[in-house]
Amino acid sequence: MEHRIVGPGPYRATKLWNETVELFRARMPLRKHRCRFKSYEHCFTAAEAVDWLHELLRCSQNFGPEVTRKQTVQLLKKFLKNHVIEDIKGKWGQEDFEDNRHLYRFPPSSPLKPYPKKPTYQKNVIKFPEWNDLPAGTSQENIPVRPIVMNSELWYKRHSIAIGEVPACRLVHRRQLTEANVEEIWKSMTLSYLQKILGLHSLEEVLDSKLINSKFIIHNVYSVSKQGVVILDDKSKELPHWVLSAMKCLANWPNCSDLKQPMYLGFEKDVFKTIADYYRHLKEPLLTFHLFDAFVSVLGLLQKEKMAVEAFQVCCLLLPPENRRKLQLLMRMMARICLNKEMPPLCEDFEMDRKNKWSQENGILSNFRTKRLQSHYYCTQ
Repeated sequence: MEHRIVGPGPYRATKLWNETVELFRARMPLRKHRCRFKSYEHCFTAAEAVDWLHELLRCSQNFGPEVTRKQTVQLLKKFLKNHVIEDIKGKWGQEDFEDNRHLYRFPPSSPLKPYPKKPTYQKNVIKFPEWNDLPAGTSQENIPVRPIVMNSELWYKRHSIAIGEVPACRLVHRRQLTEANVEEIWKSMTLSYLQKILGLHSLEEVLDSKLINSKFIIHNVYSVSKQGVVILDDKSKELPHWVLSAMKCLANWPNCSDLKQPMYLGFEKDVFKTIADYYRHLKEPLLTFHLFDAFVSVLGLLQKEKMAVEAFQVCCLLLPPENRRKLQLLMRMMARICLNKEMPPLCEDFEMDRKNKWSQENGILSNFRTKRLQSHYYCTQ
């Protein structure tokens, strides 16, 4: 059973609870334990549950490595109170779970929380009482009746509803939205918000709405890690491993935990040049050609910092997920480099290389440097 990413939306807490409970019940190792001269099958100790669940939460994209052991114990207390687990004697309902050798097991009943359900509409029209209908438990014989002289005016007042003076009540059934409807709503709302931020009467001058893929927007909103970085479904579109290692090296300079071999003089500059070469030789710019004018329009808002940030974030939602992920990783690395006072200047030689990049000699050196770094990283793995 794989981890499912739970994005923002209604009932997120219930979804996270059910996801964790399902994984815990499906994967938690059960074995035979002895306690006070008795043997118990299919159970686990409290400490084993804390160890296993703590590791599960740390590896989950929904929680992350910041989860502490104390928080895991708190969650197991909630599990015991809500009968996700019970002690070996069948007791539950209290938060008296401790990180010790006490034995616990899973109850046979399902502990999953139900989602709130919308009331189903009735297809049959509600029958309204007639004038002659009597309340339950009464009969015509027991009701004293006084004869009434019915003239035309009194008859009209009593039967005005029946003859159509008041409009009839109609039941309106809500139309079920299809996947295409949802995608179109996401696209329309995103473009409308971008148009509002940029202060334009129309977006036709900056982008072609027909080229905007609504699936990209939805993926960029929901399929993200706890750090906000896009998660790709197609792993073949990920950055090469050696590029990721190089970017991680510069982001954590000089504490590069991935490197097991000593670094030579000027190593950090070669790493930076190799990363720059990789991004510069991509088939298409990260911002894509058809979104170029939209990002240029964002530059006009730089004096209004908050609006510029919002506009840039919305524009990034329009990018293909693989482009947005590469852009996010690149920007995070550059931010770390700018704040690192121990990082030596990296761009002096890079500017000279860029002026001569079309020369044959520079091409040979660039290829040699790339292969050298690739072999260096692969050797450290």
